[in-house]
Amino acid sequence: MTAQPFVPKRARSLGALADAAERCEGCPLYHDATQTVFGEGPRDARIFMVGEQPGDAEDRAGRPFVGPAGRLLDRALAEAELDRDAIYLTNAVKHFKFVRREGGQRRIHDKPDRAEVTACHPWLRAELSIVKPRCIVVLGATAAQSLMGPAFRVTKERGRTLATELGTVVATIHPSAILRSRDRDVLYAGFVADLKIVAGLL
Repeated sequence: MTAQPFVPKRARSLGALADAAERCEGCPLYHDATQTVFGEGPRDARIFMVGEQPGDAEDRAGRPFVGPAGRLLDRALAEAELDRDAIYLTNAVKHFKFVRREGGQRRIHDKPDRAEVTACHPWLRAELSIVKPRCIVVLGATAAQSLMGPAFRVTKERGRTLATELGTVVATIHPSAILRSRDRDVLYAGFVADLKIVAGLL
């Protein structure tokens, strides 16, 4: 189970990758998702931001970070004086994984498993190879472990500037974790502080 056969070997543009990703059947998630939600942002972005997977709003719109978590991210980016339009935004998994609740009408986020994250990884590597960012920001455990390995712990490494073979990596929490928390204000303040570290690198 892997997306590798669907990734163009010599893709020179993000558009070519996105077009190819629309036809990806590298894991079973494509069956139920509305569409592939590929990354978005400038090819020369200095910041490359990775989340877990598209949510319900993203699955319907076909764009990353446009739902509630995306709106919170936009607010935090503005406070950290980072321009969303200058950032490449993507996810470790390109299809929405969900379970149905309330008579099958409501679609609830379901965390992708390790096999699904691994299957989708070739797309993430291909995006990185084209963008070549100065800093990679991983949002949450799934995104962090997709690039840094299963032993990586965001709670331990959060906010640190990590030198890796991929370049500089900064790990922080996912905006959706803030929305789910009772300590929302505290987590949000810490999230903005982490993003200010990223801004300082530029």
